Amino acid sequence: MAFTVVIVGRPNVGKSTLFNRLVGRRVAIVDDRPGVTRDRREGEGRLGPLRFTVMDTAGLEEAAEGSLSGRMVAQAVAGIEGADVALFLIDARVGITPVDRHFAARLRAGRTPVILVANKAEGGAGESGVLEAFSLGLGEPVAFSAEHAEGLGELYEQLAPFARETGEAPPPAAVEELRPIRVAVVGRPNVGKSTLINRLVGEERLLTGPEPGLTRDAISVPWRHGERQFELVDTAGLRRRARVVDPIELLATADTRRSIGIAQVVVLLLDATQPPEKQDFTIGSLIAEEGRAIVIAANKWDRVDDRRRALSELRATLDESLAQVKGVTIVTLSALTGAGIDRLPGAVVAAHAVWNRRVPTATLNDWLAHACDAHPPPLVQGRRARPRYITQAASRPPTFVLFGSRLSGLPDAYRRYLMNGLREAFDLPGVPIRLNTRESRGRT
Repeated sequence: MAFTVVIVGRPNVGKSTLFNRLVGRRVAIVDDRPGVTRDRREGEGRLGPLRFTVMDTAGLEEAAEGSLSGRMVAQAVAGIEGADVALFLIDARVGITPVDRHFAARLRAGRTPVILVANKAEGGAGESGVLEAFSLGLGEPVAFSAEHAEGLGELYEQLAPFARETGEAPPPAAVEELRPIRVAVVGRPNVGKSTLINRLVGEERLLTGPEPGLTRDAISVPWRHGERQFELVDTAGLRRRARVVDPIELLATADTRRSIGIAQVVVLLLDATQPPEKQDFTIGSLIAEEGRAIVIAANKWDRVDDRRRALSELRATLDESLAQVKGVTIVTLSALTGAGIDRLPGAVVAAHAVWNRRVPTATLNDWLAHACDAHPPPLVQGRRARPRYITQAASRPPTFVLFGSRLSGLPDAYRRYLMNGLREAFDLPGVPIRLNTRESRGRT
């Protein structure tokens, strides 16, 4: 084992669940009652290529020295002092408690590096707790769900440096290349989704034909291009909901929507011989709402006469109608002949990289100062809104948190100004950007 990881936190925040997740089997007893774990329990942890010793501990709580609870806390503290890194768990759904603050202060004063993990962050219920965790002074929290295995990639990125010190782990870029990029190909019926995937993989893997609605199930096809691995997902065509009445088509549509939700990059396939329809923009908006990276593929490009004009008009239309992913990459191709198809994998990899991009906090705050100087925030109920601090809370998609006073009344136009500024300043084309606001405590 190259390094040791200790899991600490107050009772019932999910330490044993995380321990079992990292060990890969149910070893520690998990129960809703606090105090089930008393002694330190060790196991062989695995996270991607990382191998380490992981230690579960009793819940941290303020207790009299010599009492059972006090002796349990002493065991946990001993585990912290002997570990290479501590995972400090909080419950994102409950938020920060006085006990969390007390032990966060103790951890900051100690010598063991600390990674802050906001557990139980699945869904919207844990979002406020993740944002509140910044106030603990332990750096950027990892939004996580030990029960649902969400956030493992982000946790890996935080743990990898401790393994690299011993030469045991490859750099993050190398690990990322080991993971296939999940790519869903979506669009209206009969735009050539199955034909495109067949052309990419080099065989008639999927059923194709002139009849609309041939694809019903979302079919996953593994594919390797150069050094990168992909998981291509063919999906049923999406029509307007009012037109979908057949029970089988309803199920197929639901399956397509689920595929978008679990994809990393979504290729929206358009028919280049026709102007984009309202349904194309509806699908694009759905992709943005799900927070996925997007690439536009204009199929049947071999049938377009004035290609320069068609591409210019398509770009203008997309920037206006899909402003939430402004600057999205457009790949012109022909799935039938293969023309232009070699540019699609590179566009997918580039979109995936932007979707994962992180911007340093210091750089963000330099940008915020210039943005507010160039265009001061408007008045909110007679008093000026005051953005004071910004940080990136997450990637996939890039998510930023703006702290300040009177931000809840910030007009949508100013929010769009900030989001467009972030996109342009930090080269974030073709991915949705999230901008959350949080009121600062104290003077306003």
